[in-house]
Amino acid sequence: MKQISEITQRHAAQPEVEDDEIDLMALAGALLGGWKWIALAFALAVILGAFVALRKPVVYEANGLLQLEQSQNGLSALPESMQTLLGSDVGGKSQAETQIAIMSSRLVLGDAANKLDLQNFVIPRRLPLIGMLPANLHLPDPGLFTQYQWNAETVQIGKLKVPAQWQGEPMTLTVTGADSYRVTLLDGTEVSGTVGHEVTARDGDFALALSEMDAPVGREFYIGRRSLNATIQAMRENFSVSESPRGSNILHTAYQDTDRQRAEKILNAIAASFVDQNIERNSASAENSLEFIQKQLPEARKNVSEAEQALNAYRQKQKSVDVKYETQALLERVTKIEGELSALDLKEAELKNQYTVNHPAYQALLQNRKELQAQLEQAKKATQGLPETQKDIFNLQRNLEVAQQVYTQLLNRSQELQVVRASTVGSVRVIDKAYASIIPVAPRKSRIVALAGILGLIIGAAYVLIRRALRHGIKGAEEIEALGLPVFATVPFAKEASDLRHRKGDLPIFALEHSDAVTTEALRSLRTSLHFGLLDAQTNSIQVTSAAPGVGKTFLSINLAVVAAQAGQRVCLIDADMRKGYLARFLHLPKTVDGLSDYLGHEKALEEVMRDGPVEGLKVITSGRYPPNPSELLMRAEFGTMLRQLDSEFDLIIVDAPPALAVTDPVVIGRSVGASIVIARHLETMQGAVRAVQASFEAAGTSITGAVLNGFKAEAAERYGGHYQYHYNYRYSYKSDD
Repeated sequence: MKQISEITQRHAAQPEVEDDEIDLMALAGALLGGWKWIALAFALAVILGAFVALRKPVVYEANGLLQLEQSQNGLSALPESMQTLLGSDVGGKSQAETQIAIMSSRLVLGDAANKLDLQNFVIPRRLPLIGMLPANLHLPDPGLFTQYQWNAETVQIGKLKVPAQWQGEPMTLTVTGADSYRVTLLDGTEVSGTVGHEVTARDGDFALALSEMDAPVGREFYIGRRSLNATIQAMRENFSVSESPRGSNILHTAYQDTDRQRAEKILNAIAASFVDQNIERNSASAENSLEFIQKQLPEARKNVSEAEQALNAYRQKQKSVDVKYETQALLERVTKIEGELSALDLKEAELKNQYTVNHPAYQALLQNRKELQAQLEQAKKATQGLPETQKDIFNLQRNLEVAQQVYTQLLNRSQELQVVRASTVGSVRVIDKAYASIIPVAPRKSRIVALAGILGLIIGAAYVLIRRALRHGIKGAEEIEALGLPVFATVPFAKEASDLRHRKGDLPIFALEHSDAVTTEALRSLRTSLHFGLLDAQTNSIQVTSAAPGVGKTFLSINLAVVAAQAGQRVCLIDADMRKGYLARFLHLPKTVDGLSDYLGHEKALEEVMRDGPVEGLKVITSGRYPPNPSELLMRAEFGTMLRQLDSEFDLIIVDAPPALAVTDPVVIGRSVGASIVIARHLETMQGAVRAVQASFEAAGTSITGAVLNGFKAEAAERYGGHYQYHYNYRYSYKSDD
């Protein structure tokens, strides 16, 4: 006992060191130890990912290519001078962003929807949860679910007319024959028809004609007609257009649909509508300019006639006045400037329909007009020195030439715009028509499965790490020694001896059936440690207890008693757990056999409750019948008297006591025995629980002598708790079994 006391004091003097650093090797070991959980999570995630990918309908993508020409207003057929006059921005920047917005507009998409009659919809009735899984896996139709889609069955609507209030609402179409069907309307009435023939109902408000039907009898489809707005919105969700590379005026278009051919048709229809509106827009520009010029022609013709009449009348009055050379040169200069000003007036009238006053083109025109007006003022000042006759003839001649010049310009432009209007081809060119690959773009099965697998690995690893973090069981003997308790032995885990309490019938003694096992050798090591540790003890009795049940306390007691007896010692094993003790099952005795409770209750003598053990030199006292007051019986003087009597007859007395945190029995027993040993289970017993046992003994004026680490798993210990095979639940209620 002196040696044990010295060991206890030496361990108590060791300071408790806390390490808050994250041990990466420990985490890696935990993940490696929990590989089964991680593999299970990975497999489940991959299966779930594959299921999600396969249950979705297959989506194909059609792609096309368009080019935006440099000419944006359809005036490329005009001469350069006329393009400048009409404001053509031939060498301007790309208008790709504007054209992309136009291509995604209601104007273009709505026109394409009307051309293909995309407002009609047909949706097969699919199996709940499973969806398209049978069709994607090409599974044979078992014929059990006739109303649900199994393969790629199709129904094509040639014509569908529904009341306005029914738009967007699905109606059920059921296949009744090879080419016959039945439709259940929203008002509950049923209409039957055949493929290729139109059926009507509700006084013509409803009309339906199927152009094609490929489905077995019993299949059901949801049919209906959306509003144009809903159709355009659905098209926008599946349609995309972008300029690539940027600034190239090359537009890449794409449309996604579950039907390859339909995706190509829709994308081609969108491209055709876009080209048509572009041509119409350019043609309209020329039409507006032509209309403006034709309105100006009669006035210009009238101005020419009036100018001629005024000049002729003046000449007749003045008897044919001739224009001198200086006057003629000045006249030509003024006429040219005023002709340019009149051309600017025409151009300004057209720019008003296209730009605001602050536009750079408009500002340039105003600046040009300002310069020409300044030149005109200078030329007019030069005419102030001419004779009156020359002034009059100068002004009349100038008016005539300007009127003739304006009229000629308008007449030429009118003819040229008529040519432009007739030859407008637009500024958009289709380079590649829509084409859909046979390889679907969605769902991306490999990506979904890969992401699901990665997510499964993350979830599995998180589960292992969280499980490890929540489990604060003792991982090694050093954690017990940190509490000031010496560890007499570390007993390896034995699968054959696991969960003995919950087995039915008689129980085997491990040391007898597995004498060469590592666990048995550890028990022999414990026997040796106790033998030398009790050399100076006043009594040969030891108490074996624990913080909570299920840590292998009774297993260690019976097997320690056996190996001690096999070494030639006289051993007495006492089952002091008079609430749930089951030591009798190792001896193939009934639960109600006479034992300790009968002796302490003065019903039996000590010799009557003592029985031979399974090996020579071993005597056993079972718990006896479960009394209602175990603690009171243990506090009687008879218990201490019994231990003193047995101490003179045996070399080792082992008392199998109840859990210390469940009942007070171990504290009572601790006053009478020579040593008290607490059993801690590897990875399950908390360090705080062992500390609580110490505190309960110290409060009663006694102490725990040492500890035994039971159920040690070497592999798990090396990985710091990477894998736990057994779950543990602390139970501090300890009542007698019925």
